[in-house]
Amino acid sequence: MLKLENVSKFYYNKGIIASGFTKINLDLKIGEFVAITGESGSGKSTLLNVISGLDSYEEGEMYINGEETSHYTEKDFEDYRRKYIANIFQSFNLVNSYTVYQNVELVLLLNGYKKKEVKNKILDIIEQVGLTKFKNTKVSKLSGGQKQRVAIARAMVKDTPIIVADEPTGNLDSESAKEVIEILKKVSKNKLVVVVTHNIEQIENIATRIIKMHDGRIVENVEVKKIEEEKELEICKYNNMSMFNKYRLGIRNTFNIKSKFFLLFAVFFFMSSAILAEYASFQMSEKESVDEGYSIAFNDLSPNRLLINKYNRNSFTTEDYEKIKLLSNVDYIVEDDFFIDSEIAISRENMSLYGTLQDIETIKGNIDLGRMPEAEDEIVIEINKEHYYITDKQDELLNKTFSILKSSGMDSWTNDKERDVVIVGVKYAQDKNSYNCKFYVSNNILRELRTKMNQNYSNVKLFMNNKYQQYTIEKSDKVESGTAIIEDEFKYEFKDYKVKNQPMTIYVDNLYYQDELNLSIIGTYTKSNFERLTGFNNYDSNRYKIFINTDDYNSLFDKPSYQSSVYVKNEENIEQTIQELENMGIHAKKVTDFKVNQGEIYQRIIKIIKVIVTIILIIVLFFISYMIIKIVLKSRNIYYTTLRMLGATYKNVRRILDIELFVNSTLSYGILLLIIYCAKANIIPLEYIVKLSEFLSWREYVLMYVILVVIARLISAKFAKKLFKNTTINTYNEEV
Repeated sequence: MLKLENVSKFYYNKGIIASGFTKINLDLKIGEFVAITGESGSGKSTLLNVISGLDSYEEGEMYINGEETSHYTEKDFEDYRRKYIANIFQSFNLVNSYTVYQNVELVLLLNGYKKKEVKNKILDIIEQVGLTKFKNTKVSKLSGGQKQRVAIARAMVKDTPIIVADEPTGNLDSESAKEVIEILKKVSKNKLVVVVTHNIEQIENIATRIIKMHDGRIVENVEVKKIEEEKELEICKYNNMSMFNKYRLGIRNTFNIKSKFFLLFAVFFFMSSAILAEYASFQMSEKESVDEGYSIAFNDLSPNRLLINKYNRNSFTTEDYEKIKLLSNVDYIVEDDFFIDSEIAISRENMSLYGTLQDIETIKGNIDLGRMPEAEDEIVIEINKEHYYITDKQDELLNKTFSILKSSGMDSWTNDKERDVVIVGVKYAQDKNSYNCKFYVSNNILRELRTKMNQNYSNVKLFMNNKYQQYTIEKSDKVESGTAIIEDEFKYEFKDYKVKNQPMTIYVDNLYYQDELNLSIIGTYTKSNFERLTGFNNYDSNRYKIFINTDDYNSLFDKPSYQSSVYVKNEENIEQTIQELENMGIHAKKVTDFKVNQGEIYQRIIKIIKVIVTIILIIVLFFISYMIIKIVLKSRNIYYTTLRMLGATYKNVRRILDIELFVNSTLSYGILLLIIYCAKANIIPLEYIVKLSEFLSWREYVLMYVILVVIARLISAKFAKKLFKNTTINTYNEEV
């Protein structure tokens, strides 16, 4: 019935080949009770996994009822397990959140039986293993012996010709072990039972064959009892799992573990809220753009703001600013006006604030909380009085250290910090509708950040060996000013390999200025002299870099302001101020001149941006949600791997996952719609939600629901694919 000819199993791990077992020859028949014994690591469990189709083999041939299996795919082995194999595991592999009845029922549901068809059969099997009074008890509340009986009942109800048991008494006390052996003895009459055990004494009286393994080989194969006659083989009958059974298991899995349900619910609720809020916000922006001007380049469109730069394209000097301040209509000057048009993020622990940087000298009025800065790293923030951090977290805001985060472009932020600051004062914002902040900082901080901004937004080119190069430039205090050190392998690019005293030029180009730095190559670095020449100790990660002096590098970006903003006292006299600035050789332009009036072109831009951002948001949410859901479902990996062991196909597991995530996503979306309805009906006070909902039609609600369901299905597919990427036993071992 089951025959192995020179079968070997090997494992591959990081280029190392290990043998599970080698050249196994066996011929097993229906009616036999086979005991496999041997010390740990002898290969007996690996052999059992191959026999049961949970693992593959690399050499030889295994015959099932005369049919070769060396060509079997994972799908073929799934079919084999459903027809021939019932497993009893040492660790039980039961679903702890299911009852005894549900655990036994599970294998029949996977085999396509209807619920009504199997009830009496299940109850009869449960009676045979002595667990009738526990049939509605969750497995998590049973003892080890009782759990193993459930595992045996599950194997019996499947009614396959082969039962394999891996250390079925290994986790049991002597009394429970004896009971389990007696049950196995009863079910072995018309089946082939293969048991792996350390305690051969427990089963030697009922075994018909005892196999001893050592170091991956069979060293003894003794037939201790003759079977009366070989029984006729009866293959387990099964149907494809019905859609109704898939829905039953999917819905059951949705609610059977409350913590998992609430975590998945929270993820889908957040996802649906984020998508709706983002889309509604763009709709609102599109609507508001009809009434107001907008500028992509400038955030502050104050009518009393002038943009200024010099006609000769030179930078502003201190003398220039002093002369401008003497003009009668000038209120104040923002030297680095780049910051008032660029959002900055500051963060600490679980708190983050977003806004624009301002020079502390431009602050007006009194401080409402705290005090004015006294040290360079102390700042004042201007914030809405109704802001959550003011009303509920004021103690975590004032006199606390925050980090100015590094921008990664497009107002998104990395976890890298530019520098630390301490909030010592709070000023309440006059605009009660704005929840963005203003950060009043020292001039030195502005200069530091201006240098870093110049680095981030400049185009840097390296000219060496009479051509432009793409190598990375790195700063080092070890390198002398005016010189550069290059990788030793670069010398092969130079004529006659001569690099010493060769010229090198670094060009910097951005919106405001162009600059260049002329250097001389004084030598090359190798692995042996790398740390001495550069001060860095990781040669491999710094290869192919050009090292120059730190001050030389900073000189390319530590520049004065090339564009500033002047704020006038009286908007009515702004034209006169412009003329006065022009007379000083300074080009001045009202920022409102850059305001885009509402029209078809701008609305198209908003729509395009809305679509692009929505798509990006959906993609980002998909990956974030998948990572979170994967962690949540991690506790269910054993469950789904157990389904594979019981014969579930990829399609079955995928569909059960689909249903579970579909129910979660639908419930979360339904609750979100209920909250929106209650807000619109003034049942709960959520004015912002009401405002956003005004910009959504029923079509958008339907579209967002479809997107949510599609995301749920994609997550399900990705997770299911991961579960089936390897053999069943390897996947199980990865998750245990």
